[in-house]
Amino acid sequence: MAEPQPKKVSRLILWVPLALFALFFGVVMHGLFNPAERVVDSKMVGKPLPQFALPAALPGQQPLTNGDFAQGQPRLLNIFASWCIPCKAEAPILEQLARQGVPIDAIAIRDRPEDIAAFLQQYGNPYQRIGSDVDSAVQLAMGSSGVPETFVIDGQGVIRHQHIGDIRPEDIPNILQKLREAQ
Repeated sequence: MAEPQPKKVSRLILWVPLALFALFFGVVMHGLFNPAERVVDSKMVGKPLPQFALPAALPGQQPLTNGDFAQGQPRLLNIFASWCIPCKAEAPILEQLARQGVPIDAIAIRDRPEDIAAFLQQYGNPYQRIGSDVDSAVQLAMGSSGVPETFVIDGQGVIRHQHIGDIRPEDIPNILQKLREAQ
């Protein structure tokens, strides 16, 4: 008695799982190397700062409130932390902006006063005021996704621009332009 010959179709079925895996792998790799959006903008851009009153991050300094940004002059609001590596890289750029007359305030998130003081001692202090946001409530209310982030706030307390990540030398012209536009 002759054995039945395997059909070509049944051999093809053996390759289907491998083909599906290869297709899945290709889609995942494409998504990793070509994400749809590289920047996550705050939904707060164009809106007033949320209401907040943060205590001073360091003893002997002034607290920080949303009202501090509604006094007629555009300014930067930098969200940072002493434990943040990119914040350390950004510090000289913020110092440079402050030397050029750019007013900068800050919110230190999930940080301790002694760590903030050590950070400022080592990397410089370009800030006029630093508020302490130990539970990140203000950071999250602003639509911030991490540290560092810098917001351009106009003189009425409205968020006009969000810069995600550390400010680098090539970012300075854009930051200065956004400040001019916020006049």
